[in-house]
Amino acid sequence: MLGFLIVLLSSAFFCIQNVVVRVLFNEQTVLGVFPTGGFVAPTLPNSFLLMFMRMLLAVPLMAVLAVTLYPPTWKEIGQLRYLEQRPTLQRAIAGGVLMFLYLALLYVSMGLIPVGIAITLFFAYPVFTALFSWRLFGDRPTPFRWSVMGLVLLGGILTLPHTSAAVEQTTLIGILTGVASGLTYALYTVVAQKSFETFHPVPFTWLSFLITLVLSGVSLLFWQEHGTALPWLPLWIGGLLSAIVTFAGHLLNNIGIRMIGATSASIIGASNPALTVVLAWLMIQETLNGLQITGVAIVTLSVALLGRERGLEKG
Repeated sequence: MLGFLIVLLSSAFFCIQNVVVRVLFNEQTVLGVFPTGGFVAPTLPNSFLLMFMRMLLAVPLMAVLAVTLYPPTWKEIGQLRYLEQRPTLQRAIAGGVLMFLYLALLYVSMGLIPVGIAITLFFAYPVFTALFSWRLFGDRPTPFRWSVMGLVLLGGILTLPHTSAAVEQTTLIGILTGVASGLTYALYTVVAQKSFETFHPVPFTWLSFLITLVLSGVSLLFWQEHGTALPWLPLWIGGLLSAIVTFAGHLLNNIGIRMIGATSASIIGASNPALTVVLAWLMIQETLNGLQITGVAIVTLSVALLGRERGLEKG
C-alpha cells in the first residue's frame, strides 16, 4: 500500500509542475485568493527559457542525490567514453534530445490551452508507443489494445475546446503541440526501454536532464524574445518550485517502481490527466465542461486498461 501511495504522490508532483507552467504563462487566481502569473507569453523562446531555468536548478539537485539513489551512477556515466559503450551513449543522447523536444512542445501547449486538456492530449502517447513498439520491436498490438487506443483517441477528441474564431488559430496551435508532445514522448519511452537493457534509469534520467539543459541554453542563443523586460524574481521562484517538484516526482517514482514494479507504477501514472484537472481546479479554478471531463476520464481509464493488459501478459 505504501508503494502505491508513493507513486500517486509522485504523480501529484508532476501535475503541480504542469499547473506551475500554466501560471507562469497565464495570469490566474491561485487558491481563489490572490492573482498572479502571466509573466511571459506562451511562445517557443519562452518555453526554452523556462526549461533552462528549471533544469539549471534540477540538474545539480539530482547530481547531489544521484549516488544515494544509485551508487554506481558516476561509474556508469564514466564508462560511456569507451568505444564498446557507443550504442548506449547514442541512446542516452537521443533520450535527452527527445526529452527537450517533448517538454518544449508541452510547455507551449499548456500556455495556449487549459492545462487539463493539454495533458490529456499528451497522454495519447501510449497509442504512439504501441505503434512504435510494433514497428521497432515487432510487438504487434492485440485487438484489445487497438480497442483501447481507439478509446484514447475518442477521449482526446472529446477534450478539444470549442472556441470562437478569434482565438481559433491559437487554440489549434495548442492542440497540435499537445499531440506532438505526446508523439515525441512516445519516442522517448521507446528509446528509454531499449536503453534500460544496458543502462540504469538514474544515470539515464540525469543525462536527459543535462542534455535538456544544454539544448535549451543553446536554443536561447538563437530564439529570444526581444523588447520586453522579464520579471526575473517570479520566474526564478517558479523555476525553483518547478525544479523541486520535478526532482521529487522522479525520486518518488523511482522509489515506487522499486517497491511495486514498473507496470503497477505506470497504471497509477494513468491518473495524471484526471489529477491535473483536479489540481488545476483547486489551485487556479480552471474548469472544464462536462464533455471535456468525460474525455479526460476516458483517456485516464483507457491508459490504465492498457497498462493492466500488459501487466497480465507479463504475469
